[in-house]
Amino acid sequence: MTRLFGPALWLTVITASVAQTQPLTVQVATKPGGEWKSYPTRLLEHLPASARANLDTGLDQYGGLSSRKLPATGFFYPTNFQGRWWLVDPDGGLFLHKAVVSVSPLRTSGAQKAFQEKFGSTERWAESSIALLRENGFNGLGAWSSVDTLRGVSKPVAYTTIWNFMSAYGKKRGGTYQKPGHTGYPSDCIFVFDPEFEKFCDEQAKSLEKGSKDPWLLGHFSDNEMPYRRDPLKGYLSLPESDPGHQAAKAWLQKKHGPNANLQKIATADEAEFTMVVADRYYRIVSKAIKKCDPNHLYLGSRFHGSDTKRPELFRAAGPYLDLVAVNYYHGWTPDASMLAMWTAESKKPCIITEWYAKGMDSGMANTGGAGWLVKTQKERGYFYQNFVLGLLESKTCVGWHWFKYQDNDPEDTKADPSNRDSNKGIVNARFELYRDLLGAMKPLNERVYSLVDYFDHAAK
Repeated sequence: MTRLFGPALWLTVITASVAQTQPLTVQVATKPGGEWKSYPTRLLEHLPASARANLDTGLDQYGGLSSRKLPATGFFYPTNFQGRWWLVDPDGGLFLHKAVVSVSPLRTSGAQKAFQEKFGSTERWAESSIALLRENGFNGLGAWSSVDTLRGVSKPVAYTTIWNFMSAYGKKRGGTYQKPGHTGYPSDCIFVFDPEFEKFCDEQAKSLEKGSKDPWLLGHFSDNEMPYRRDPLKGYLSLPESDPGHQAAKAWLQKKHGPNANLQKIATADEAEFTMVVADRYYRIVSKAIKKCDPNHLYLGSRFHGSDTKRPELFRAAGPYLDLVAVNYYHGWTPDASMLAMWTAESKKPCIITEWYAKGMDSGMANTGGAGWLVKTQKERGYFYQNFVLGLLESKTCVGWHWFKYQDNDPEDTKADPSNRDSNKGIVNARFELYRDLLGAMKPLNERVYSLVDYFDHAAK
């Protein structure tokens, strides 16, 4: 690790490029004590010298390509240009969003002591943290970042917000509970059929008006990791008969099969069709509320995750309402190109990866929580970053990625949800010290993404 010197700006992390010239394998596990398996890993150094020779130059203030412009609207928007999906930044530059999630300081006593020693003020932390991101080739903030503070720095970056429409409604309604990483609902059935939900969304969305004219705002997430059962009819019918979800499921079945429909014997095809009814209703209600209060910025969805990423019907149902398809991508060392293509084919929208990471055993942390891969060293965390991003760039459907996350978990924080208590996830540790080897692999790739796009697009021809 590289320590910071005083509370001034972060030191730029400059590490020599990885010296590999032949493909390598990395030993990877899913949890401490689990079996280590070898995964083939492609690095920047494995590409031809011509593919990695040039740094990205001629970038506009947002980090987009000033040399390749499309019509500017003053806000971000997606487009398919010459067979590849892009974002277009507010100045009209073709743009890819390279972000870090949860750029926000921990609040434990130990973290706050280190915060005061290194920065002395929130304003100084904000300037230093954005400088750290920019110095290492990032141009954005993922969900759960301290955007009110970070937006005020002298050279901001494109940011996102998350509003928790369903989980906030559930907290008010009652019946939700904490699951690792996200909110739990009765029988994994979201309250989308509650007649009060739509009105709640309209009220919740009024908070979006504040940033509706901000060009640095990329877009909004509506929730995190919604549960979508494979048998939603069974789930909703298991709720009390007075529940609006139970009533909606029963009415749907009876409309399709008649008043004597067998509620105990439900066809698989009906379950898949009702999945789309649930998803359509959620995204339609939430997107309408968002666009009413903020028509200028992107609606990024609710961050699909887990087995939902393999279900075409969900992407088909959500697509008409989303501007981008956000996915928290775990359990894949290399992106599955066919799966990314499916997301876009079904939704008709590009994708953005909004969580992914690896934990290093050399961090000294227990690493029992969270869904990210387990590797042995910080250098191998950097190998994962390069291998994964190269796959995303090759896909032509991905317009950005958000590394999870800025700071490690702090075991002192006993109130954190179970997935965020003891693991090495950050680009800095719980005391704001840099992971030098990780950043040393992130930086050279981040500084070449547009050049790498040209390489992959040329190779594909």
